[in-house]
Amino acid sequence: MATNPMQRKARNSFLLGMLVMLLISGIIIALLFMQLMNKTKKEKEELQASVKAYVLKQDVSSGQVITTDMLTIQTVNRNLVPSNATSDISMIENYALQDKEGNDIYTKYDNSNNPKLYIRKDNREYEVQKEEETENYYIERNNEKEYLVLNSVPLVAKVNMKRNTLITTELLAKSDNFVQDDVRKQEYNMLVLPMDLATGDYIDIRFMLPSGQDYIVVSKKEVEVPVVGGIDSDDTIWVNLSEDEILHMSCAIIEAYQIKGSKIYATKYTEAGMQEAAIPTYPVNESTSRLLQSDPNILERAMNAIANRYNDTDASNLRNNYINPVISNQGDQAQGNLETNMQESTTNSKNARKEYLDSLAGPVE
Repeated sequence: MATNPMQRKARNSFLLGMLVMLLISGIIIALLFMQLMNKTKKEKEELQASVKAYVLKQDVSSGQVITTDMLTIQTVNRNLVPSNATSDISMIENYALQDKEGNDIYTKYDNSNNPKLYIRKDNREYEVQKEEETENYYIERNNEKEYLVLNSVPLVAKVNMKRNTLITTELLAKSDNFVQDDVRKQEYNMLVLPMDLATGDYIDIRFMLPSGQDYIVVSKKEVEVPVVGGIDSDDTIWVNLSEDEILHMSCAIIEAYQIKGSKIYATKYTEAGMQEAAIPTYPVNESTSRLLQSDPNILERAMNAIANRYNDTDASNLRNNYINPVISNQGDQAQGNLETNMQESTTNSKNARKEYLDSLAGPVE
């Protein structure tokens, strides 16, 4: 059946339109497929270039102890992180391990790139192994198992770090504060404190004579400031001290009370994570020295250090030439100063304790 020219033209236009539409659709599908392939390739490349690493979940200050709850793991570009960033939390934990003698336990990788623990004792390296039955650590020495007692030494931040900072071993240091059996939390309210002192700061406690002689009594102690009525106490701090440090402080406080014009005060570390603890220089009196060396609560490690320190000629000269003469010259006045200041300290402690307990109880209805 014949078709008229108008119908034929319409049909050809329709077929041409369909062909063009199919061609355009094909091009669009091809472009979308190419984009999808490129995206997949890019994601694969990014995945290959990515690593997982631990970052901080919060801001930390220099000298603050780093605990695992402060860390979270994130995926980051390998090219944007240092090579010593890690996603293995055991690397951080192992970095902080020591045995009771203070020997570091460290990680090394074998030929298959598996991490293993090692310790160096008596100039020899031993692999630290874990007994499956007891989960105790040991080394093989002279063909026998020698079990290790491990101390977990806290890690502290060397510098101030903001949230999302990548954690590397270069940013961490081992804490100077070892929690030994003779450590106790002590409260003091007679020290002259820095204006901006806050919980978490590290301090030296020093004793200054009217002549300008200045001694370090205890060094690099982390401070906790009690909160009374929702406000930080302005004159009281808590610090953890060992038995010998407690007696050092007691001796220095008594002598500060006896000597008019003397001062016992605290100074802050500016970068506690980077700075080493200062060496105490305060020479205690003879009776306290004898007590320190005979005190059964003091660890053997401390006893040896005390014996060496107080057999030092310079320490004896400091006391005999500077501190003892000042106390002797003040005579009865020194005893009066002592009684007055001890009473004031006791009263301040009682008042601070009452305010603290009242703040815990909350407002009375």
